[in-house]
Amino acid sequence: MSTIGWNDNAPIYRQLKDKVIGMMLDGVLKPGDALPSVRQVAADYQLNPITVSRAYQELVDDTLVEKRRGLGMYVTDGAHEKLLASERERFLREEWPAMLERIRRLGLEPESLLKAATPGGAA
Repeated sequence: MSTIGWNDNAPIYRQLKDKVIGMMLDGVLKPGDALPSVRQVAADYQLNPITVSRAYQELVDDTLVEKRRGLGMYVTDGAHEKLLASERERFLREEWPAMLERIRRLGLEPESLLKAATPGGAA
């Protein structure tokens, strides 16, 4: 895991969980990959091991990670697809309506948005 800048807007265990989820979505962590040990993460980021355990337990509860007794935590098969589906649904439910409202408020047209999204394009 890279350097993490913690913020005060969310519990650290949640931020750590989101970091691991981001690594899964980005393909840094793939099915079958081991997560760093609780002790290692706690030492590397000066966290309480209970904080790391809580983040990892939520990943287990979400069936994104599985515990292998005596071996550690591993990314489950299908975790990437499950995350993509849930993140897409959350985006469409929570983020897209606000974005759409801002687009309407600014009077932007789909053509100008598509042009701005292409390399070398401008709004």
